[in-house]
Amino acid sequence: MKKLFVLTGPTAVGKTDISIQLAKKLGGEIISADSMQIYNYMDIGSAKVSNEEMDGVPHHLIDFLSPDKEFSVAEFKEKAKSAIESIYAKDKLPMVVGGTGFYINSLVFNYDFANAIKDERYRKTLETIAATEGNEYLHLMLKEVDLESYSKLHYNDVKRVIRALEVYKVTGKSMSHFKAEQDIYNISYDVSYFVLDMNREKLYNRINMRVDLMMEKGLLEEVIKLKEMGYNSKMQAMQGIGYKELLYYLDNEISYEEAIEMIKQGSRNYAKRQLTWFRKDKRAIWINKDLYKNDDEIVEEILEKYYNQINGTRI
Repeated sequence: MKKLFVLTGPTAVGKTDISIQLAKKLGGEIISADSMQIYNYMDIGSAKVSNEEMDGVPHHLIDFLSPDKEFSVAEFKEKAKSAIESIYAKDKLPMVVGGTGFYINSLVFNYDFANAIKDERYRKTLETIAATEGNEYLHLMLKEVDLESYSKLHYNDVKRVIRALEVYKVTGKSMSHFKAEQDIYNISYDVSYFVLDMNREKLYNRINMRVDLMMEKGLLEEVIKLKEMGYNSKMQAMQGIGYKELLYYLDNEISYEEAIEMIKQGSRNYAKRQLTWFRKDKRAIWINKDLYKNDDEIVEEILEKYYNQINGTRI
């Protein structure tokens, strides 16, 4: 069975540098599992890996979609599988790296998105409700039928709220139930799954500092440019953390200071949700960064565990 390497962890934990070091040592190419780095023009707020940071390591599924386009998990799975096969063809190791848990699970669990039933008419009805009654009203509709999805989804994540309502309408089952039924390991790949973690207070400090650094690098200017290009808060891409809050500020709905604090709080909350998500996969090997002096030691630890996992010895 062919190997698939996965490296994930919460936002700001430091996946990028470690993944590139690992790719060089393992002869790998990286497939991004980040739902924001797929978009053009959204570089600072998504912490998109730069060509310089890639350091010659090929990256896939980055910077290929305009912000006005929607992108589903099913589409990610299709593109990622294609990238995996092209990497295998070069006798390289495909390495899935990123923090979007649902993207990762679409590859390592047996999710069948292609056969998911749809109801286009009902979806249009829900879109109309959102437009006329508001996103929060639509979100409350979800609370009545799928409390778990309601708790996980923000009311402005209209696309996924609608999808959860659509699934319930068509199947009579909640999206949560629908996902649980499919939580069977995908045996197409021999998965090595690593999760980077660190002390929670330390992580939150890193998140806060990263937001400050993004602002210094020009995140506000990036959002202004996107707005001038015609991209708005109704678009899936512009609902990303850092973008929607600054749009609120630019629309005079909140102050600059409030926007920054919302970005930091939203990022910390997102990190919590990510960690909860990753714990669901029992195959995951957790790497506590606090136990190591530097990234080099972490890379060596992951390599040792990886080689032990595949054949009991280091190659």
